[in-house]
Amino acid sequence: MTVYKYTGRTKKGEQKKGIVDAPTKQAAIAKLREQGINPRQLEESKSLLHMEISLGGGAKVKNEDFVIYCRQFATLIRAGISIVEATRILADQTTSKPLKKALLAVEEDVRAGTPFSKATLKHPKVFPQLFANMIASGEVTGNMDETLERLANMFEKQYNLKKKVQSTLTYPLILLFITMVVVAFLLIFIVPNFVTTFEEMGAELPLITVYTITFSKFLQSFWWLLLVLMIGATIVLQFLYKKNKQFHYGVHLMLLKMPMFGKLFQKSAIARMTRTLSSLFSSAVPILNSLTIVERVVGNPVLGRVILEARTSLEKGQSLSGPFERSWLFPPLVTSMTKIGESTGSLDIMLEKVADFYESEVDRSVDTLKSLIEPLMILLLAGIVGLIVAAIMMPMFSLYEQM
Repeated sequence: MTVYKYTGRTKKGEQKKGIVDAPTKQAAIAKLREQGINPRQLEESKSLLHMEISLGGGAKVKNEDFVIYCRQFATLIRAGISIVEATRILADQTTSKPLKKALLAVEEDVRAGTPFSKATLKHPKVFPQLFANMIASGEVTGNMDETLERLANMFEKQYNLKKKVQSTLTYPLILLFITMVVVAFLLIFIVPNFVTTFEEMGAELPLITVYTITFSKFLQSFWWLLLVLMIGATIVLQFLYKKNKQFHYGVHLMLLKMPMFGKLFQKSAIARMTRTLSSLFSSAVPILNSLTIVERVVGNPVLGRVILEARTSLEKGQSLSGPFERSWLFPPLVTSMTKIGESTGSLDIMLEKVADFYESEVDRSVDTLKSLIEPLMILLLAGIVGLIVAAIMMPMFSLYEQM
C-alpha cells in the first residue's frame, strides 16, 4: 500500500490530520470519506517510517498465496459473485501485502470500466501473463468460471510439482551442509590436539595423516579466506545466472544431464509445459500466442528453445510435433501424443494426458530418489569422518606397537 498524509475536516467541522494507506490517491480519498473525513490536502508520505509499506507493493506474490487466490476466485465466480465484488472480498481477506495492493488497484480499474484481464496486466509481478491471457479468452467466450477453474487447477498442480522437486533437492543439501560442519569441526578443534602429541613423540606419520594435518592447519589460518571465496563465488554465479543468457542456458543444460536428478528435472519441465499448453488451448488462446507464453513461463531455457522452434515450424505451415521429435528432451510418448492431438483436433486433451502421466512420473521419481539419497549421503558422511579418524588413529597404533 502507498501511504498518504492528509489534512481535512470531519462532518462536525473538526480539523483532522493523519495518514491513510491505499493503492491510489482516489482510493485514499474514498477511504477517508467513508470515515467521515473530507480531505482538503492529500499527498504521498515520503517518511522513512512508511517506506517499507510503499516499497512492499513491488514484491512478488508467493506461489502458495497466488494458488489460494486462484482457487478462491474460481469458487466465488462459480457461486455467482461479480468480478468486482469477488476482487474486493479477496483483497480484504488475503494476508499477502503485494497481492492485496494489486487487487485493490484492479478493483478500482474494473469499476472504472477496464476489463479485468487488462487491469491485471498492469501488475506483471503479481499476475503472470499466462493468467491475463486466459482471463482475456474467458471474457471473450463468456466462460469465465470454467477458465478460472482451469487456472486454479493448473497453478495448484504446478505448485505441488515444484514443491515435490524442491523437497527432493533440499534433503541432500541439508545432509551435505551437516557433513561440511562436522568435517570443519573435526579439522579445526579435534585434529590440532593430536598434532602436538605426534610432534613430541617424533612419530613417522602416514601420508593420509600428513595431508589431514596440513589441511587442518590451513583451515585454522585461512578459514576466513574460504568463507570469502564461497560467498564471492555464490554472488558471481547468481549474477551470471541472472544476467548472462549463455550461462543461464548452460546451467539448465547441465541440470538436465545430471545423473539421478536430470530425469527428474526433465519430467518436471515436460509436465509443466504440457499442462500450461493444454490449459491455454482449452481456453481458446491462439496456438502461436500460447507457445510464446509457454516459452516465457516454462522456466527452462533449454526447453524454451525447442518451444520457439515449434512456433517457427507452425508459422511455416509445418507441424508442432516435428521439433519435439528432433529434440532429445522429448520422449517418444510426448511426440506420439502430440501427433495424435494434431491429427484429431484434440491437442488439448492429449497434452493434458501427457501432463498427468509425467506428474505421476515425478511422484515416483521423487520417492525413488529419496530412498536412494539417504543411504548414499550417510555413506558419504561416514566415509569422510572415517578418513579423518583413520588419519588420527593410524599413528597412534604405530606408537603403541613401538612401545
